[in-house]
Amino acid sequence: MKIRPATLADAPALMAIEKDAATAAHWTIGHYRDMFSEKGPPRTVLVLVDENENQKGVHGFLVGRSVGKEWELENVVVAEASRRQGWGARLLHEFLDCARNRAGEAVFLEVRQSNQAARRLYEKSGFEEKGRRKLYHKAPDEDAITYALNLA
Repeated sequence: MKIRPATLADAPALMAIEKDAATAAHWTIGHYRDMFSEKGPPRTVLVLVDENENQKGVHGFLVGRSVGKEWELENVVVAEASRRQGWGARLLHEFLDCARNRAGEAVFLEVRQSNQAARRLYEKSGFEEKGRRKLYHKAPDEDAITYALNLA
């Protein structure tokens, strides 16, 4: 497996993976088109693929964006069959390296309170819990826990 920058051609595979992940942010094809265009803040979209680069071989992805020197982690999803193999951590660390290389000073995120696997990953990666957003997530309604990582 390898990690590479995603392209708009990857969007259908990303949508298929996110559809099967209850805790993922679910976006429309229009959102993905905007991500790969000049609209909105610059985004970093990384994809985890088989070495042969076959789109059917997409096993996970990460989406983050920068606003000045601050970065936000928006979505991390690993396909069910590829979970618990360290791929989420590899995607996250690749993203953090990218933020550091672009003079990022901090990374922020929010995660569903019940998503214990993601919370453990973030905490093991040095993120610190900063607060709670009541009923931030919908379907089902749930609090978000906010995290931050100082890169400076």
